[in-house]
Amino acid sequence: MRIPMKRLVAVGAASMVFLAACGGKAGEGPGGEQGASDEPATGGTVHMLQNSDFSYLDPARGFDGGVNAFYRLVYRGLTMQTAGDADDPNEIVPDLATGLGEVSDDGLTWTYTLKDGIKFDNGDPITSAEMKFGISRAWDPEIGIGSPWVKQVIDAPDDYEGPYRTGDIPTIETPDEKTIVFHLKAPFPEFDAVLAQANAVPFPEGTGDGDEFLSDIVSSGPYDLESYTPGSSISLVRNENWDPATDDVRKAYPDAWEFEVGLDQSTIDERMIAGQGADANAISGTLQASTLPRLQDPRVSERVVEAPAYCLTYMSMNTTSEVFSDVRVRQAINFAIDRSAVVNASGGTQLADPATAILPPTVNGHKDFDLYPGVDGKGDLEAARELLEEAGVDDGFEFTLDIRSQPKMQAQAESIQQALEPLDVTVNLNVIDTSSYYETIGTPSQQNDAAISGWCPDWASSASTFIPPLFDGRNIVEKGNGNLAQIDDEAINTRIDEIMAMEDLEEANVAWGELDEQIMEQAPIAPLALEKGLFLPGENIAGFHPSTSMTDLTIIGLEDPSQG
Repeated sequence: MRIPMKRLVAVGAASMVFLAACGGKAGEGPGGEQGASDEPATGGTVHMLQNSDFSYLDPARGFDGGVNAFYRLVYRGLTMQTAGDADDPNEIVPDLATGLGEVSDDGLTWTYTLKDGIKFDNGDPITSAEMKFGISRAWDPEIGIGSPWVKQVIDAPDDYEGPYRTGDIPTIETPDEKTIVFHLKAPFPEFDAVLAQANAVPFPEGTGDGDEFLSDIVSSGPYDLESYTPGSSISLVRNENWDPATDDVRKAYPDAWEFEVGLDQSTIDERMIAGQGADANAISGTLQASTLPRLQDPRVSERVVEAPAYCLTYMSMNTTSEVFSDVRVRQAINFAIDRSAVVNASGGTQLADPATAILPPTVNGHKDFDLYPGVDGKGDLEAARELLEEAGVDDGFEFTLDIRSQPKMQAQAESIQQALEPLDVTVNLNVIDTSSYYETIGTPSQQNDAAISGWCPDWASSASTFIPPLFDGRNIVEKGNGNLAQIDDEAINTRIDEIMAMEDLEEANVAWGELDEQIMEQAPIAPLALEKGLFLPGENIAGFHPSTSMTDLTIIGLEDPSQG
């Protein structure tokens, strides 16, 4: 998943609350104390303060951590990732379906049965036809720029372009109103997790064409959209046609949600520290580095909640651009980058660790290696110079680096500028608004030489949602592209197929780690940092279990709703 920093796709502004995989015990503050995890009560309004707007209200388009958290409040799928406070918050559980999928002996057919009593916000029943229609929107070349998984796994005619352009998709069958059957391209044991993706949700047939869902939604979850002012505010109210008896995960404690968008990050942190008025009922994303010294105040420190790093911050290098077409140049960049400086730019060691591999340690399959070690914890300029000389560019060059319009991301980019300057490498920064960043860099025709991005696992039980989206050359598309390096290597593609076919998940995870190292030999990206999180929920917030890539909004509420 991008992350601004899920996709990925990862992955959403660091100022947002993120949604994706989360392992270990959540909701623990420094020293292991519980933070904001008392049992919520029903009622009141929870406020969310964030720097940037969500990418899209339409789940077929959005694919980043912040908006995925929002989607869980308003949309439902056949399956979903379980609650953030569960013993195993990575577990995939039934949602609109009565159970997980029933798979055929050859692994190519998966069948689901819908629950009774499930409805849209207008009271119309959700049937298999609406489920099929909503999922088929993922194939639309303009709208379906979100999660790629359903398109990659579900079989479909080569020329299929979604319901608006092509019509019915024959490889998803609906023999009756309660039954939906999926035919896959190849066996995929983790298909239940594919259907837990944000774009695998139902919509009434015929809705959502063009820009219809840019400012409105059709809700199937516990909340409905009351108002939306892009770049400013989002208001959610209860969906009276959501039946909690059909939903085992979403608790939907608050009566309403208010999202304040476009706030300066310093303002957000200041308000969260003060916690006055409605801000006692507020949450926000991870704190910025400049705020950390103020957390020593005992009145504040008791509210701090930690979250481990589940996502990778990295710099992709466009292998189709002239400047990065030579593997030796890409390897030189990996040697030259001072990752300790990137960590400092990310807020210091309290908020980040240096990254040398693709897979974070929290993702099953991680292998600990460093092909491009620095000197004294910094870069190795001599090793970089030797490679640039071999490549015939030792007299220097310049390239354009795409970055998000946020101070931390700009500081990370400046650390790269400074590290490469002694090599006479000039890095020109192209600053893009956060709300449109991933759509821009995910469109190859608009992509420059390099980009700082992030990726979180769509499900953390294996690396299958990390390596293939970023490095399978067959997944390069005109819009919504996750393979920012645009690397299309036959050996990598073949090995991905071999690992994806492995039925033994432990064996596959070992193989993913080995492939991680194989890919880094070609250096299509430069791993930069593993960003941790420190959160400061309001004093009246309960049920807050954060992660740098997954904060489950559906279980958050207020301790005392009369104060909200």
